[in-house]
Formats: sequence, structure tokens, C-alpha cells
Amino acid sequence: MQSLQRRCSLRSPRTESPSYVEPLPYPTGYTRIMEKEPIKAAYLAYVLRKGRPPQSVFKLTEQLGITEADFYRHYANFDRIDRELWADFGQQARDTAAAEPVYAGYSAREKLLAFYYTLVEILKKNRSYALQSLRRSLSRMPGYSPKVLQTFRHDFEYFVTDLLREGRGSGEIPTRFIVQDGYPAFFWQQVLFVLGFFAQDDTPNFERTDAAVEKGVTLSFDLVGRNTLDSAVDFVRFLVQKKH
Repeated sequence: MQSLQRRCSLRSPRTESPSYVEPLPYPTGYTRIMEKEPIKAAYLAYVLRKGRPPQSVFKLTEQLGITEADFYRHYANFDRIDRELWADFGQQARDTAAAEPVYAGYSAREKLLAFYYTLVEILKKNRSYALQSLRRSLSRMPGYSPKVLQTFRHDFEYFVTDLLREGRGSGEIPTRFIVQDGYPAFFWQQVLFVLGFFAQDDTPNFERTDAAVEKGVTLSFDLVGRNTLDSAVDFVRFLVQKKH
């Protein structure tokens, strides 16, 4: 029963929609210098309504009642907003998962699972935008990282590097010099797999995405965790030390 409750806590994170999902109302003639969050909110609302980004910065700033100069104080172009939105999704997933009382007691594997399940919940609430931006950005080349995910990737690789370091400290993951330096990039490919799977999933409540996450994380930790190869290396070391 306890293990079932533990698994359910991983699968059902308590998430709130990003604060910028619903745009704030702006009075006509609103001209004071605007902070970046309302600009981001207005951009997201426009993409959801129109199914595409605004044709120009002017189109968006006119709607907000601000100058183009106000926009450029915060963003160089709409691509920068897209990158920031995806970085926000990742940050919210990490923060929400880590806020769970049981999170501190999780293994590295369980913490990564909690992150993925939380991220999927956030993407479900923002599926229309997520699919539009992914379809604009995802290449047909396997393993290629689109620009819209650059900041997301940077933050994720720092996050997973810390998880793997924690796993090595606890003995969950063996130290493999040189090879382990490539682990963050390996796990990033897993992120691309999950996002691609989510984009294609048409099952109720995206159940297959949850299953893909669980199987993918299990496989990846089986590969980087202690396995038959490590046992063989330990055995060889034992034999060499015995001879001496």
C-alpha cells in the first residue's frame, strides 16, 4: 500500500497554471512602461487565439497600447519570448516537484520521474501553445534540438547534472570517469523523446505519455546505474588485487 501511495505521489503532482497564461486587461491608451510579464501574457494569448505569432511587433504593441521601444526593452524578437516560455515550463516543473514534502526522500531516479510527471501536467494545461511552438520548431532530424528549447535545455542539463551527482553520492549511480560527462546530453535526448511522444499522443489524459516517461526513465537509470558491466569490472579488480 505504501509503495502504491508513493507511486501516486509521483504521478499526480499538484500544479498550478503559469501565472502568465491568462492575459491581464489593459485600459485604452495604456502608455506607461510595461513590465515583461504582461507582454509575455499578451503574446501567449495572441498565439492561442490566432494559431500563430503576431505578424509584427507593432501588431502586439498596438494591442497593448505601448510603444515598440517598450517591447524591445525586454525582448529582441518573438523567438526570445518562446524560449522564455519553455524555460518557465521547466522551472515551474522543477519548483513544483521539489515543493512536495516527500521529494527530499526520493532517489535520483524518482526525482527525475517527479520532474517529468509535473512537466507533462504543465504541458497538458498549455497543450495548444506547446504543440504550436513545437511544430514550428521541431526538426524531422532525430535528436536535433530546436532553438525554442535552448534555455530549457541549459537549465535541464544543470538540473540533471545535480541529480546524477546526488545519485553517485548515494551509490545509486557508479562513478564512470569520462563517460559520465556525456550523461546530461544523453538525458536531454530523453527529453526530446518525451516531448515528441507527448505531441503525438492521442490517448485519454495522455496516458501513453505517462507510460513512456516511466519506461524511459527506468531504462536510462538501468543504463547509468549499477549493471552487469560494473559487476564484471568489480570482479576483475578483485582478481587483480588477489594476485598482488
